[in-house]
Amino acid sequence: MKAVFNGCVLAESDDIVYMDGNPYFPREAMNSEYFRDSRHTTVCGWKGKARYWDLIVGDHVMTNVAWSYETPKPNAESIRYRFAFYSGKDIIVS
Repeated sequence: MKAVFNGCVLAESDDIVYMDGNPYFPREAMNSEYFRDSRHTTVCGWKGKARYWDLIVGDHVMTNVAWSYETPKPNAESIRYRFAFYSGKDIIVS
């Protein structure tokens, strides 16, 4: 599976875990040159606290486009240190 924005490969891996309909890439698949840490966090009642990244590709900056659960709750352990992308942010995941 590959995540692409504006011709740039943001992530690519055959090791994908699906949860809540979202494909989660392993952290090592992230092309870190396109991401910066965001201060944004959210809490899911059954997955735990999520951290976010902003996307920077050329002049394009999109906030909070990818998220991860660093210390998920037990039922979400399979996505620990994995990340997913928001749909509708012009990132093509296929």
